[in-house]
Amino acid sequence: MSREFENKWAVILGGSSGLGLASAIKLASHGMNICVVHRDRRSDLAQIEKNWELIRSQHVEFKTINTDALKLDSRQKVLDEIGSNQVYLLLHSLAKGNLKPLKGDRDQRLSSQDLSLTTNAMGGSLLDWAQELISSDKFSNPARIIAFTSEGNQRTWPAYGAVSAAKGVLEALIRQMAVEYAGLGISTNAIQAGVTLTPSFQMIPNNEKMAYMAEKRNPFGRLTTPQDIAKVVYLLSRPEADWINGAIIKADGGESLR
Repeated sequence: MSREFENKWAVILGGSSGLGLASAIKLASHGMNICVVHRDRRSDLAQIEKNWELIRSQHVEFKTINTDALKLDSRQKVLDEIGSNQVYLLLHSLAKGNLKPLKGDRDQRLSSQDLSLTTNAMGGSLLDWAQELISSDKFSNPARIIAFTSEGNQRTWPAYGAVSAAKGVLEALIRQMAVEYAGLGISTNAIQAGVTLTPSFQMIPNNEKMAYMAEKRNPFGRLTTPQDIAKVVYLLSRPEADWINGAIIKADGGESLR
């Protein structure tokens, strides 16, 4: 395996499972040093540590910070951990929000507070992290910002209204950041993954039916895997992707075409 990313650092927000974890493993296998920010219960850490071993086995520098990525002090913790190193990749894989319908009893339906929390966690927090790294002069030149979106940005899924709105915010930020940060040598893109059996997807109501229908729609007859998306993160991190900026790249095997 080539180690073309040696001495480069990735900060991965939400890297203890799903797309973030798969991306961390893939990038580490090509020599990239990894700093993962995650928020997990103590009871889950034993299993998560097994996943970390897949990264450590690649003989890269690896740091993990179990903290709330939405808080200001979490950004300072990352700056302290990476020290004088520059950040080549900021990967946003946070999945924190509300999965409530728009109608129902007051305590069961989506509120504006729920909506605000979700759009901040899954959309606005990308801006907070990018601005922190820029103001601290921590990005290398060139550098990458990559975030994950979904087909739910345009389709209606059960109880997905707040997340759909968050993805809309995220994609608007991707376009704006692509323009405003280009002068700093930073390219900014989003990957629209197909339906993937991640822990966050499995929290969506009726996810089994959604997965079944997605598999039927997919020209390849299967669901997207975290490893599929990790490969796209890797491709966008390579120098050959320098001129890709402000794009929403579908990586779903053609699922969204049907």
